[in-house]
Amino acid sequence: MADLVTTISESVVLNSSLRGSTNSVTTSGIGDVFERIVTCDHSQTTTIATFAAAPYTSAGAIDVDDVRYIRVTNLDTAGTIELAVVTTASNYQVRMTPGTSHILARANESALGEEDTSPSFGTMENLASLQVRPDGTSYNPRVEIFVGVAE
Repeated sequence: MADLVTTISESVVLNSSLRGSTNSVTTSGIGDVFERIVTCDHSQTTTIATFAAAPYTSAGAIDVDDVRYIRVTNLDTAGTIELAVVTTASNYQVRMTPGTSHILARANESALGEEDTSPSFGTMENLASLQVRPDGTSYNPRVEIFVGVAE
């Protein structure tokens, strides 16, 4: 087993003063990783990861209860993508500009989609899949996914 160290850093100089911060988190007990770079064809939805109660329950599934870290990064330099975080009963979608990442700390009880503007802070749902669709009809962006899984 290993430690996964994740560091996020922001830095900007405004009025000759450095602003921003660096935050690091160490996640212990990582025994498996899932890492993939995939080209996502324009006008198509590409499933980049699936999650289930156990890896043997569906082809390519990652054990939803053992996920400790998920990062999806748009590696494209010009194309924007939409990332769908699909749970067992709902989904939410985010637009990711070139070079940006979306991070989740777990896959079980990690997200809840709602149709209104008043958060219920209700029961979170397990992830079922992560899906990508490029914006527009001319970009075929490369997307990277990294998942740290406890043993």
